[in-house]
Amino acid sequence: MGTRQGMNHMDHMNHMNQLDDGPDPSHRRPRGVSDETVEALGSLSKALETTERARGHLYSFHQLTGTADLELDRAVELLRKAGHAEYADRVESEVLGRNVIPGHWTFQIVEAYNKTYYEPFRDLERSALHDLAEGRDHLFEAELKEDRRTKGHPDHSARPDSADTPS
Repeated sequence: MGTRQGMNHMDHMNHMNQLDDGPDPSHRRPRGVSDETVEALGSLSKALETTERARGHLYSFHQLTGTADLELDRAVELLRKAGHAEYADRVESEVLGRNVIPGHWTFQIVEAYNKTYYEPFRDLERSALHDLAEGRDHLFEAELKEDRRTKGHPDHSARPDSADTPS
């Protein structure tokens, strides 16, 4: 049995991973950025993320309403076939193609929401990140991850490229 000179390959890899086992540079707090700023930017981003979800629901509303309106063509045809021309006519004149709110189809609501609310909000959030944190996003979450993960555990790696991959 010979003596071991230095670290074996696995020890070396584990040692290197531990030295480099932290957030990537884009998720590290820039020098001079306070806890309060990180928390404020996290809150601003969380509010924007909630707005993103609301916007997704608005697109769902848009698509579901459009799908329902297109299905009315089939309903009109079936009502006529079944001998209910009066109701087929009413569906065509009273509901088919109707505005969902005065003067608006759903695409107009989506466009107004995007222009009036979503885009200015998104632009302000991007500007705040740029000016206050060198454009670095998710600093609050990255720091929370660092606090909560078990360093050195393969399922708690800081980044995808720092994870131990099975051979």
